[in-house]
Amino acid sequence: MTYQGIKFVTRMIGSEIPIHSNLERLKYWCNVFDQKGLAPPYDGGSFGNLSFRVQPGSEQFIITAAQSALSESSDNNNFVTVNKVDLEQGIVYSIGSREPSSEAMVHAAVYNTRPNVQAVFHGHCQVITERAADLGIPVTLEEAPYGTVELVNRVLEVLEDHNFVEMKNHGFLALGKSLDEAGNISLDFLNKC
Repeated sequence: MTYQGIKFVTRMIGSEIPIHSNLERLKYWCNVFDQKGLAPPYDGGSFGNLSFRVQPGSEQFIITAAQSALSESSDNNNFVTVNKVDLEQGIVYSIGSREPSSEAMVHAAVYNTRPNVQAVFHGHCQVITERAADLGIPVTLEEAPYGTVELVNRVLEVLEDHNFVEMKNHGFLALGKSLDEAGNISLDFLNKC
């Protein structure tokens, strides 16, 4: 897989660096995903992105920045607040010093569809991808390019009330009522492999 950049329009509506009590826990999970190979590195970044909802019921969430290495997530500059997402127009309204991850639209769609979800972790793990059917993990019916509304639609077709889904030939989404729940679900599936 080759990272080819963001495929939506980003509108930066502020430059404030995110500050939130959950950021330290998100940094912890970024390091775990890096160490366990759940978000493999590429030159200048990691294949994966993690987010949490700013507060229950809010459409705002904090997500890893585009082209950020999860192993280097100790600085708040590596995170972006997504204020709002217009899926029809493909516009992500953000606050921070960098653009949000290329999967910001998928995260937004999950939060909009599942009000109980407070954290969405997206990773890439070849062994989970290969064993998804054996493990009973729902898999999107069709492959779709990352960072697109098409991928959002494929995810929403299978999401239902599942907390772990595989995007065909792409990677997984782990959903939790907390950051720890999303992270631990990811580790559980990795351990089952």
